[in-house]
Amino acid sequence: MQPLSCRRCGTSVQVKKNSLAHTSVQWDADSRGCAEFAERLASSGPPATAVIPTCLQLRGSIEDAVREGVLAVPEL
Repeated sequence: MQPLSCRRCGTSVQVKKNSLAHTSVQWDADSRGCAEFAERLASSGPPATAVIPTCLQLRGSIEDAVREGVLAVPEL
């Protein structure tokens, strides 16, 4: 896994690409600053972040990192 920051809010996570379709993301305590999660929680009440499937901005940052060669995808 390697660190990657969201280009929208700067939240840092650990990311590993297992294939083009499969990405592992590890959030830590500092990741609670995710702006998209905060917006969703504020608009829908107090559910746990586990029910939020993904941060679309972070997904975009990961896809950009793959395109730029910053995040490697193993060949199968």
